[in-house]
Amino acid sequence: MNILLVDDDVELLEKLKSDLNEKFEVVGTATNGRQGLELINSLNPDVAIVDLIMPEADGYWLLENMNASCHTKIIILSALSKEGFIVKATRLGAVYYIIKPYDKDVLYNRILELPQKNIGTLVRSNNKSLEEKITNIFITVGIPAHIKGYKFLREAIKLAIDNPSIVNSITKKLYPVIADKFSTSASKVERSIRHAIEVAWNKGRIENINTLFGVKVYSNKDRPTNGEFIALVADKMLLEVI
Repeated sequence: MNILLVDDDVELLEKLKSDLNEKFEVVGTATNGRQGLELINSLNPDVAIVDLIMPEADGYWLLENMNASCHTKIIILSALSKEGFIVKATRLGAVYYIIKPYDKDVLYNRILELPQKNIGTLVRSNNKSLEEKITNIFITVGIPAHIKGYKFLREAIKLAIDNPSIVNSITKKLYPVIADKFSTSASKVERSIRHAIEVAWNKGRIENINTLFGVKVYSNKDRPTNGEFIALVADKMLLEVI
């Protein structure tokens, strides 16, 4: 398996290279996201292990600028441990997020798991469990099953789990995909999802919602947009399988 290393810490690069060459083949190293992306495009490695904070172009920049057809899987290796950093990285396509300092055996195992599955398929491999989790969340926040937005919102969350970046193109991609599946219009999908979220807020389940997501940022006057709510639920599920 070919591996690319992207980190501005030269000493760490050497250590990673030494550790990984015991079982894999390190085909290149880079010290910023721009160099890393150039090597991904030219070397087409199976895996790239990427730091987040780097000069010129960081790890997020690399994730944002990767070609959608690129098969290279990205593992983030970073000292940043707050949930927000992890959520953003996974939404942009990282398949694993490992906190520095790394454990060599854990890193080996994560790499060996990659050919078989990514985060999306890991969640999808137990579709019944996924359905149950979404249903439980809807019950908790007070979204009733009989309204149209329920099935649209459920589908939106599934799509966001399989492809986290789709939330960044909610109007151009996510709504039309759902509309095609249910033979309706994208505008109706958008309105129905918004209505479902409004129903939850009107029921006053704000404390349940804040508890569910582990943050207390919402009030009766401060409800999330469709995209924010879909991303929150999808991110919660993605974090549960990392």
